[in-house]
This record gives sequence, C-alpha cells and structure tokens, in this order.
Amino acid sequence: MQVGVTLNSAPEGPTGVITIEMESDIVRSRQMVRKLTRQLMFTLVDQTKMITAASELSRNTLVYGGGGEMRWEIVERDHQMGLRLAFEDHGPGIADTQLALTDGWTSGSGMGMGLSGSRRLVNEFDLRTAVGQGTCVTITRWKL
Repeated sequence: MQVGVTLNSAPEGPTGVITIEMESDIVRSRQMVRKLTRQLMFTLVDQTKMITAASELSRNTLVYGGGGEMRWEIVERDHQMGLRLAFEDHGPGIADTQLALTDGWTSGSGMGMGLSGSRRLVNEFDLRTAVGQGTCVTITRWKL
C-alpha cells in the first residue's frame, strides 16, 4: 500500500496518490476525497457527489482494472478552486467506450452505473483507454 503526499502547502497537500490494491483502499480513497472536499469547503451536496464518483471509480479500478491508483490534485481556474481525481489501472482496457458509458451496461456483475453515473456527478470527465494497456478516468468538480 502506498499513500503519498507532495508539496504540503495544505493539510492534505495539493497533490497526492493512493494505491488501490484491495477493498480497504476503496474506503481510504473515499476518506481522502471527503477530507479534500471539506478542505475546499464544498457544499455537502458537492462533497457527496465527488465522494460517490470516487467510490465508483476506485471500485472499477480494483475490480475491472486489477488495481491501480487514485491521484488527486487541488486545482484553480479563474479564481475558482476544484478537485481533480485520476483513476488509473493497467488492466485490459475498454474495447467499446460508448457501450461502457451506457447506463446499465456492465462487463461484470455490477449494476452498470459506475462510469455513466460518475460522469453525471462531476463537472469534467475524461476517459482514456486502450485495449491491453489499461484505463485512466479523470474527473474534476469545481467549487461553485
């Protein structure tokens, strides 16, 4: 298990990484996102949205990607603060991204809401994947 923080200018640091290798790491990622969204003074609704998206994407990283990491970055744009999370694995990748982003579709035994649901909960959503090379999902939520 790796938990790292760099550039300690804020209580949790503006950047960091959590390795996702087991179920307890999903909990750890949710706890970190909770701390970061509170630190940024997100509303309770926005905290919940970001924590939920992080939970879904952490689970996908573990279950479908075979493990990986969550990287976080506190970002600023036009005097607006935000939180960017990147979930990266080196698993099988996603062959059909359109299908994977369809509500209810799953390649496993889940409900098929992880990617599509997460996309609806955030302000920015980016999916990069290559079959046989892995997947990286980056999400950003801005403090409104």
